[in-house]
Amino acid sequence: MATIAEAPPYAGLTPDCVLDALDSIGIRGDGRLLALNSYENRVYQVWREDAPAVVAKFYRPNRWSDAQILEEHALVAELARADVPAVAPMEVAGATLHAFAGFRFTAFPRHGGRAPELDRHGTLGQLGRYIARIHTVGAARPFEHRPALTIESFGDASRAYLLDHGFLPHDLRAAWESIVDLALAGVRRAFGCVVAKPLRLHGDCHASNVLWTDDGPHFVDFDDARMGPAVQDLWMLLSGDRAAMERQLRELLEGYESFRNFDRHELALVEPLRTLRLLHYSAWIARRWDDPAFPSAFPWFNTQRYWQDRILELREQVALMDEAPLRA
Repeated sequence: MATIAEAPPYAGLTPDCVLDALDSIGIRGDGRLLALNSYENRVYQVWREDAPAVVAKFYRPNRWSDAQILEEHALVAELARADVPAVAPMEVAGATLHAFAGFRFTAFPRHGGRAPELDRHGTLGQLGRYIARIHTVGAARPFEHRPALTIESFGDASRAYLLDHGFLPHDLRAAWESIVDLALAGVRRAFGCVVAKPLRLHGDCHASNVLWTDDGPHFVDFDDARMGPAVQDLWMLLSGDRAAMERQLRELLEGYESFRNFDRHELALVEPLRTLRLLHYSAWIARRWDDPAFPSAFPWFNTQRYWQDRILELREQVALMDEAPLRA
């Protein structure tokens, strides 16, 4: 198992370091690297002269423990053995997690693909069938080390971090704090009325984490895998107004329920989960603000306009949580 005492910043992750790290486990690149779209970790496509390209993922220091990363790897490996199209890490010398120069990294086989056309007939149904199969594997046993999706971790901790670290403009702080408290009260009411059995989830199952080919989809980036309700892996594939989301939901659940039962009571958690994600997203950017990649990627963050928009957004969420749940 890979271990590190104190990980260096990403500034030390030079192209030579990436290539040397892969070379240390017998994967020899030809010098060509392509940085892929990832802010939380650093991910590169690496070409080889005598073999197909690989994707190398260097984990953000101090975010996950080795045990938590290995649980992610184990889940994806279980899915692959069950013929679920999830991209599992490569095992080299009996290990999937490696260390080099203070960085922990994993290599994946490269799988191409395009974004799924969610408005194309049959796409959501097919995704629903595969997500049901992911959940069948995920329900077999719980995570022991990875965290759960909770109101405390996504909501309360996000609120506290943003307030304690002075990210709110002084003139908007009271308004933001008030609407956050109102929103979290709505989230608690909803979760208090629904008994959802947690299972191992993808955790971040939106369209960008699905690559589509002529043979169908494959799922990537299980970095946010955690315990939670099944609906967490469904709601991010819905968009538009209520009527549009209900049409999409019908197709998604038609596919899902052809493989696995779905507790319709969990639909009452769609807007509460969206509310938690909105809070968590703001806190996620704030927690990473000392990473030079974040100010350049999110220049609009922490402006007056940004927090005004978040207040309006949360007011809409409070109203949506008072409405009847989506119907399929």
